Amino acid sequence: MQPFVTGHATHPDWRMALALAAAQVDAEQSRRSTVPTLGLVYFTDAYAPHAQALYAELQQRWPALAWAGCVGVGVAASGVEYFDEPALALMLCALPPAQFEVFSGARPLARITPYTALVHADAATPDIGELIAEMSTRTESGYLFGGLAASRAGTVTVADGVWRGGLSGVAFGEQVALVSRVTQGCQPVGPTRTITRGEANRIEQLDGQPALPLLLQDLAITDLADHRAAVPRLRATLAALADASSSVLDRGGQFGTDVRVRHLVGLDPGRQAVAVAAQVEAGMRLAFCGRDAQAARRDLVRICAEIRDEIDTAVEATATGGEAPPAGVPAIRGAIYVSCAGRGGPHFGGPSAELKLIQHALGDVPLVGFFAGGEIARHHLYGYTGVLTVFRGDA
Repeated sequence: MQPFVTGHATHPDWRMALALAAAQVDAEQSRRSTVPTLGLVYFTDAYAPHAQALYAELQQRWPALAWAGCVGVGVAASGVEYFDEPALALMLCALPPAQFEVFSGARPLARITPYTALVHADAATPDIGELIAEMSTRTESGYLFGGLAASRAGTVTVADGVWRGGLSGVAFGEQVALVSRVTQGCQPVGPTRTITRGEANRIEQLDGQPALPLLLQDLAITDLADHRAAVPRLRATLAALADASSSVLDRGGQFGTDVRVRHLVGLDPGRQAVAVAAQVEAGMRLAFCGRDAQAARRDLVRICAEIRDEIDTAVEATATGGEAPPAGVPAIRGAIYVSCAGRGGPHFGGPSAELKLIQHALGDVPLVGFFAGGEIARHHLYGYTGVLTVFRGDA
């Protein structure tokens, strides 16, 4: 018995898309004995101007549900991606009402003690990184998952209302068991180094040497004045940053989960410095890198395997060490996937390729998600990553 159900559709008119998705949800729900309590909705930016009307229609169709979600430049469902087309995806979740609470800036948490939280944020909010870190401290696990709403037609989030700015989402109690992983999509082009002199977003020295010559060395650029050769390589290069305690690369040669990938935003030949889209300080670790489709595929498969292993281990432990889950309860209730707007099928080799990889690894589990302007996991704001979160069915 699957306690989560999904529906998704594309249509120029948001009303028709919602009706098509709702028909899928209702057909599935008619075969269930569970009662949904929470609804998640993700919609592409073609529907952003109609967000208030869309939310009102959701309330009318399912008046007993709490609702959360946001706009993205793309939305996802199990095995399917919708990019650059009007579309939406819904998931209705049967969760104990005492184990979740929808929140927003106008409606702060008051009813539950959050263990984890699904967070949707507006990138235009000042000090958004600090707000995410502060929100993390309010949860017992310190773990957040979600992303920055992304739109070319006005950024909005949904949290029992339609909002602009700030953070909103759903906080979950400890009894809502989750497994979550971050997948990186970049490959290093040089060694990991330590920032030995840096200020604001400017890196002046790496391992005690001027930063700019080391960047050019890693990219095999011999003449910075040769713009035709140098500029395309520089534009394709990113900076992978981590705190001083991180090794940047994990044992498998992939970037670790503490790594945040940021754009290069400038070069300073006078100071022999490199500017990045992040605040830096001495002691941080850095590796120059580039987006790599094969590395992204391998890492996505890896995190799916880790999630399956963790869930299978939990199910076995429950069956042998305590009361086994009731017959028919799935190992995975549902999943939420938030991926970078720069990823998706085209980066992975074909239409919906990224979501098909997840579907192949996890099975045809109920899944919704969106393509974001930045991804949230734990207390970090990432870029060029995917955050896959699975609701366990054995808890």
